[in-house]
Amino acid sequence: MTLVAGIDSSTQSCKVVIVDAATGETVRSGRAPHPGGTEVDPEAWWNALILAVADAGGLADVEAISVAGQQHGMIVLDHGGRVIRPALLWNDTRSAHAARDLADEVPDIVNRTGSVPVASFTITKLRWLADHEPDNAARVAAVALPHDWLTWRLRGFGPENPRLDALTTDASDASGTGYFDPSTGEYDLALLATALRRPFGNSGIEPHVVLPRVLDPGAQAGVMPQSPEFPKGGRVTVGVGAGDNAAAALGLGARDGDVVVSIGTSGTVFAVTGVPSRDETGAVAGFADASGLFLPLVATLNAARVLDSIAGLLGLAHDELGELALSAAPGAAGLVLQPYFEGERTPNLPDATATLFGMTLASTTRANLARAAIEGVLCGLADGLDALTAQGVDARRIL
Repeated sequence: MTLVAGIDSSTQSCKVVIVDAATGETVRSGRAPHPGGTEVDPEAWWNALILAVADAGGLADVEAISVAGQQHGMIVLDHGGRVIRPALLWNDTRSAHAARDLADEVPDIVNRTGSVPVASFTITKLRWLADHEPDNAARVAAVALPHDWLTWRLRGFGPENPRLDALTTDASDASGTGYFDPSTGEYDLALLATALRRPFGNSGIEPHVVLPRVLDPGAQAGVMPQSPEFPKGGRVTVGVGAGDNAAAALGLGARDGDVVVSIGTSGTVFAVTGVPSRDETGAVAGFADASGLFLPLVATLNAARVLDSIAGLLGLAHDELGELALSAAPGAAGLVLQPYFEGERTPNLPDATATLFGMTLASTTRANLARAAIEGVLCGLADGLDALTAQGVDARRIL
């Protein structure tokens, strides 16, 4: 039996699943939590990965491993391969003003990248860094995303072996940076220079910035060497990996006509298509998928943690929250929870807060609040589905 390992390094935790490559059957699994917040030292992700692998029984009998990671998170490295400052995550909205500035400065950015910049994207976080931490911005020698950096570390690189040119990624994750064109498969270095406020000319960005090499779908990034963390490494192939949503589409076998709805820390609605999307309204991000096609995607900032919050408020477990919600009629008697607890990405309202309205003596019950929370999350995703179909996505099946 040939075993392979998949890693999901998400916002809230690291999960490892070890499966039989021939059948897909899960053999064992493990997990470890990540710290909270929207600014995290990437070393915490590496430590969680080590713990999750140990929880899954190790990698001694595993032939290959690959990483799916939360998208957009900005990891900036200096020439010595050291992390310059904690990573800004996708749900950190402090770069909202930078996103508006970049959209104004580069009016054709949607044609160059397939997406209108929002606070989630890496490019906006780099502009925030240039404006608010210029000394740190001046030290940037390489920019990576969480999946890129973890893949690099698995291959034995880091401050002790700082080969920045060994960084790799795939098109799906690169397409979430805001300086990559999924239709050509190339970085837009002029956009990166604009974000960092660095000169750009015939020789490129000055001073030079290393970006991860974009590997083809199914490619090998390298081999995991023996290390203190993984003493039985040395023969484990490290795959190209992907952004988490593209990995989900790949795992589900999504094809033309399928729309995937995912409720995690973020809520996402996306489809696999043969043609790139370019939505000038900014509702749909024009990403690449993990198979060589495209992944038009709508993301909301507020999803599972809305349910966490209301379940906690009502003193319920998640199953109990669902049961209570089902005891209320659809529409929750007019009680509406607009769930913008952390601002919102779609629609682009980074400074918004949540609102509960439609409150009457009749509507304000525990059951209606439970239902309003779930309906609030789902209505946001339903709007996302409408945005996808407006871009020509043929939604014949929803997964």
